[in-house]
Amino acid sequence: MPKKHKEEFPKRESRAVEFKESIDLSQAGDWCEIVKDIVAMANSGGGAIYFGLKNDGSPSGWDPAQVLSLDAAVIIDKISKYTGEQYGDFEIREQKVKGKRIAAMTLNGVSAPMVFSQPGTYEVSPGKQKTAFGRGTVYVRHGSKSESAGSKDLRAFVEREVEKIRRSWLGNIRKVVNAPSSYQVSMLPPGVRETGDAGATAIRIVDDPKAPGYRRIDPDNTHPHRQKEVIEEVNGRLGGKKEINTFDLLCVKRVHSIEKQGAFFYKSRFGGPQHSVAFIEWLLDQYRRDAQFFEKAREAYRKR
Repeated sequence: MPKKHKEEFPKRESRAVEFKESIDLSQAGDWCEIVKDIVAMANSGGGAIYFGLKNDGSPSGWDPAQVLSLDAAVIIDKISKYTGEQYGDFEIREQKVKGKRIAAMTLNGVSAPMVFSQPGTYEVSPGKQKTAFGRGTVYVRHGSKSESAGSKDLRAFVEREVEKIRRSWLGNIRKVVNAPSSYQVSMLPPGVRETGDAGATAIRIVDDPKAPGYRRIDPDNTHPHRQKEVIEEVNGRLGGKKEINTFDLLCVKRVHSIEKQGAFFYKSRFGGPQHSVAFIEWLLDQYRRDAQFFEKAREAYRKR
């Protein structure tokens, strides 16, 4: 029999690793500290927060059940409360260290820094308050600490995003250079746009990665809806029969790989996700076919 893969865990905290020995989700202070670390880590390119580990990386014995059973929508709402951003690019799963259960939250980086729009102030004792982060501040990771960013940090953020773009460009150039001689590179004039003119030349948008593709050049017209607007439109069209939230949309997008479907989803280098009218119609059609569509998406996402 093949040997079972043993997952390695970091032994100490770092820029991309944070250990939480225990937390109490009923306490405002614990929430503020968690939100601070999530935002700082996302602003620093991503990482992981482990709940149930001591500072030396050994299990604390704390039961992570409350984190593992936590609805992702609750976390998204907490982050939105303090930043105004609907950040949901994270995943929580159960893992084991030395036979003890822990909760691991993995986070991806953001393309634009999240700024705290509300202060993270909470009461530590009667009449005494503590502020985890101030209004208008940007937090990043400095080593194993989540701290307010300086000009050097912001320059590093910009350089990191520029480097991503550079690698993307070079990758596309390599595709052209290494393409077989029988392949052709097609150029479209800047005036190409969606139109209802019957005399216009038609192109087909398909999911086949081998098919030649033409990108729509004006996503503000083809994909006009932000996530909030998608939710409002769907709920309005459903007329009270069903009401979805941010987490429902996240589950559907991940389970059905919506972010890979150009006809439904678009995201620029420095902007937020945009969705097409076709995506809204698809959501409504799926619900008409199966009234449990959103519940099934939640269940599938949790299993993943």
